[in-house]
Amino acid sequence: MSDIFSILPGLEVPVAQISSSLASLWVDSAAQGRAAPASDDVKATQVNFILHLGFGTTEADALAQFRTAVNFSSRYPSRVVVLCPLADDGTKPPEMSAKIYGECFLGKSKGDTRCCEFVILRYSMSARRFLESQVSICLQADLPLYYWVHRFTLTSRLGDYQYLLRSANRLIFDTATAPADILDYAWPNPASVRDLAYARILPIRQSIGQFLSRYDTRQLTDALKRVTVSYEAVHTAEGRALMRWVRGRLLDSGVLESEIVWSEKILPHKEGICFGLSFDYRGAKQFAWRGNCDTGVSHFCADLGTGVMELPSHIQLLGPEQALSESMFF
Repeated sequence: MSDIFSILPGLEVPVAQISSSLASLWVDSAAQGRAAPASDDVKATQVNFILHLGFGTTEADALAQFRTAVNFSSRYPSRVVVLCPLADDGTKPPEMSAKIYGECFLGKSKGDTRCCEFVILRYSMSARRFLESQVSICLQADLPLYYWVHRFTLTSRLGDYQYLLRSANRLIFDTATAPADILDYAWPNPASVRDLAYARILPIRQSIGQFLSRYDTRQLTDALKRVTVSYEAVHTAEGRALMRWVRGRLLDSGVLESEIVWSEKILPHKEGICFGLSFDYRGAKQFAWRGNCDTGVSHFCADLGTGVMELPSHIQLLGPEQALSESMFF
């Protein structure tokens, strides 16, 4: 892992002076004519947000996720703590470094100013035992805490951060970049866990759900024998998330898991289809949906006992900031 701390924007400050340096940062910004909060009331921070960049994070990836956090904060003013672990051999003394960064977004009126404050912490693994106390100082009191774990190389490393896992209102990861076993991790509070890949397919889930809602449960489940989710390799995480959603909804409807064949299929890009879903039945009933991400058009075709129904629709995935919002608040 490269030293991503050094390429992230911000002003390096002594760790002991983070709070005073943040206050000075806004004063300096105002003096130079840049956007800055006129008061703490205008700043109105809404959430605490920790972005934990694991050892699998590259420099370009770190910058991309940092910008996602900034864009998210333009809508939800945040105190963001970015954690940058530094691999070491254990022979050096504990090391912790800090940067601060702030950005304001001006709305149509002065009262609509929205600001984010970033504290970027680099720490050696030998200094990890000091991390919880330092993070708690950086966070704002009495605000919800959201913890985004990005590109951990080993799920077992999460066990070193029980304080954050137990304190967070939401635990966020992305199965597109996480270790394969992360869905099986023993989270302290499983109900708080969110997958960004699952969030990205919100428009797809809504579209399929709205179409199928015109049928009653028995029409959908009687004589059902196979469920197939198809996806391009580049959308594997989203495709598997779609399968988890479909399976969950059908099991909630009374389908017995052992009576259904659950199938996933990788689609070649040349077919122009990025996602597909089909139900196969014993008998004449059928349901099929497929979407083309290049054109943004999807198509439903179903005959569930009341005649053939065909319907075009729209397909899209949520962008990074929208998926982050969906994961945090819903």
